[in-house]
Amino acid sequence: MNPVHSFHNLTGLIFRALPKTLLLNLVLKQTTMDVDAIGDHAEKLKSLRIDEYEDDDNDDEEEEEAVTLGFVENPKNEWSLERQFFPSKAGGVPAWLDPVDIPSGRSSICDICGEPLQFLLQVYAPTKKESAFHRMLFVFMCRSMKCLLRDQHEQWKRHPEKPSRSVKVFRCQLPRFNPFYSSEPPEYDGNYKPSGIGATLCNWCGTWKGDKLCSSCRQVRYCSEKHQVMSWRSGHKIVCQQMKVSSPTGESNKIGATSLESHKVGSKNVWPEFEIIIEHESEYNTDIPEDNALSNSLISKNKIDDTMNSLMDRFQGDDDKKSWVDFQERIAKAPEQVLRYYRDTNAKPIWPVSSGRPSNADIPKCSYCGGPRCHEFQILPQLLYYFGVDNEADSLDWASIVVYACEASCEAGLPYKDEYAFVQLLSPSHNTIH
Repeated sequence: MNPVHSFHNLTGLIFRALPKTLLLNLVLKQTTMDVDAIGDHAEKLKSLRIDEYEDDDNDDEEEEEAVTLGFVENPKNEWSLERQFFPSKAGGVPAWLDPVDIPSGRSSICDICGEPLQFLLQVYAPTKKESAFHRMLFVFMCRSMKCLLRDQHEQWKRHPEKPSRSVKVFRCQLPRFNPFYSSEPPEYDGNYKPSGIGATLCNWCGTWKGDKLCSSCRQVRYCSEKHQVMSWRSGHKIVCQQMKVSSPTGESNKIGATSLESHKVGSKNVWPEFEIIIEHESEYNTDIPEDNALSNSLISKNKIDDTMNSLMDRFQGDDDKKSWVDFQERIAKAPEQVLRYYRDTNAKPIWPVSSGRPSNADIPKCSYCGGPRCHEFQILPQLLYYFGVDNEADSLDWASIVVYACEASCEAGLPYKDEYAFVQLLSPSHNTIH
């Protein structure tokens, strides 16, 4: 088994070995939340807004309480993850905050293979700044592990002028009074709609702008030639003729009208969609006795020990082994977590291995204001477990993804501003191209 491609399944193995009672308690804690949880989610993240005068000398207890964890669960209804409710979500298609000026061109593709990037997740994280009353960070990545390995070489280059990345992050923010949303809180029911309409999206992925029009029916749009070909081979060849018959004038979609078919087709070509529910880590700060953690396991303790020993043997030196143990102890408090939110806290990312961690100098400054970036949140490999990613030699995998965003949440530049993702694989020695 290639160690680079086994990390999320190793963490998944440990996750599955936890007692059913613990997992049930975690699930019950979240499923008992009613529809108001959507509003509660925004309020909790707003409590983490920037405070320029916060004391940096918080003790460890305060630091831990400030960390917010993200868990995934199926959406409660069809409309709760629409953009007018400012959702935090993983998989599916993005709920663009600015629905008109979404990223396009090279921003939407993998710089290594040239294929359109796939939506990973988005986090709603407003600040106290009026210009960032609504603030969302979006993460996209290429599904190719080969591209991610190449990406590793690029991120270790000290601030190249034109970095080639397979993982991209965009920050979008809006003031309270804006063209797209009411200044009042949304009504959490299926009848509430935002003001205005968004850009036409790709019929295949439902993610990027549909700038390319089908030359035959002239009613369906695509973000790229690749997605147009895939759609044609998957059934549009037949549907296209039917659409031409039903609309003989060949009138194309009006700009701003998102095709209903795009969501039906696109939903088959994206990762499963989940709502991200947040909880404070302090709620899980209880020790789990090892005997209890394994008593109801579906996997024997010997099997887990063998897996752990196999992984430990691959680490380079005692520092990596210690980091792995620390990482697992921290994650074990809430094993279902897929995201850790850090902004404006003294807490730091927890790295599975010590080798391959970035220094402050490795994180580029904001390309718009020139100010420093801070670690905003961390995406854990458990997310791939929920996405059902296979454990094949070329399957996507990572040890950790840490997103760094402009500390000042600057306002200059494009509606969607590039931020930075640092990806850690299992070990730098495995960051080679196969």
